Amino acid sequence: MIKVVDGNQAAAFGAKLSKPDVIAAYPITPQTPLVEYVATMVARGELDAEMVEVESEHSALSVLHGAALAGARTFTATSSQGLSLMYEPYFRTSTLRLPVVMCIVTREMISPQSVWGGQQDAVTVRDAGWIQLYVENNQEVLDTVIQAYRLAEDKKVMLPVNVCLDGFYLSHMAEKVEIPEQDDVDRFLPPLKMDYIKLDPKEPISVDPLTPGGLLTHYRKKHMEGLENAKEVFEAVDRDFGEIFGRYYHGKIEPYRMDDAEIALVTMGSMSGTARVMVDKARERGVKVGFLKLKMFRPFPKEEFRELLEGIDVVGVIDRNVSFGFSSGTVFYELKSALMGHHEPLMASFIAGLGGMDITKGHVGTVIRFLEKIQQTKRVEKEVIWMDLEEEIWEKPLTR
Repeated sequence: MIKVVDGNQAAAFGAKLSKPDVIAAYPITPQTPLVEYVATMVARGELDAEMVEVESEHSALSVLHGAALAGARTFTATSSQGLSLMYEPYFRTSTLRLPVVMCIVTREMISPQSVWGGQQDAVTVRDAGWIQLYVENNQEVLDTVIQAYRLAEDKKVMLPVNVCLDGFYLSHMAEKVEIPEQDDVDRFLPPLKMDYIKLDPKEPISVDPLTPGGLLTHYRKKHMEGLENAKEVFEAVDRDFGEIFGRYYHGKIEPYRMDDAEIALVTMGSMSGTARVMVDKARERGVKVGFLKLKMFRPFPKEEFRELLEGIDVVGVIDRNVSFGFSSGTVFYELKSALMGHHEPLMASFIAGLGGMDITKGHVGTVIRFLEKIQQTKRVEKEVIWMDLEEEIWEKPLTR
């Protein structure tokens, strides 16, 4: 079935097809329609789930702790300040190894006051132990929500997953999406079996008691192993999904025109479509540029990046977020760290699209021009470029 839906509705369809038992969420811009769509599905009897109306995001995720521990498949979603409010149970979700799936409809953090798109909320909590997947379009939103359950519930992983979709650029923009058949989803996604721990009044146990340091260290190590396992498991999940549904997303990183590339562009999220178009335009000029779309941000796929960037002269990373600690884009410095001690190409960080600003063909075309210059001069004169503060430097593509 083909429908024209926005990203919030695509996420709701993905949740519905995954058959969660318990949903708890609190509305916040730009996630609010997602919660409304799911609540409507429950109210109409289209989704057999318990919809819990809570007074805050903190409560929403706390409700899902109890539900998940009792063996239920769970779903929630949030954005920005809502994510901040649920930070305490957010951290606890991963360290209790609960396979919750949560959409983050990404948005700038508050102050100076902003409700517009950006990835700052999601990247800020990247080290709280969740798996984070970033998507490019609404079809990928729906498909990734379904994949997220297979990944989270795999016995080698047993960790919560964020599906991160760009606020407004995906959440409120409509496009054609193929809605899978329920029978096919059921074949791909078996029922949840929480057999490693399950709350049962007939067999009472204590969950999350005061833990001594030695045991805590054991838990942290196992948690890290689960994250590492997620890399391999996700590749298998994506391949299985492709075999059933005919859509394959190349796992953790999607390469494009990288076979003979000398320059590489790296993006994450909805800007990836624009990047792909401008790579094609640069190829028409004879520029050997390729493109890598980062999907799995946590755990960071350092091994794949090292392999894909072997022999590349120059790498440019466009970030829709900032790292306050490194004064650059977040993906940029993480990638630079991952490549240390291996092949280390010249690199530059490009920050754009903050506060809901568009990332245009002009932005990406200019980035490629910068990377060409770096390749020619073999020198990075300016490592971090704030694109929206230097509008006069943009390449202006013809529009007609």
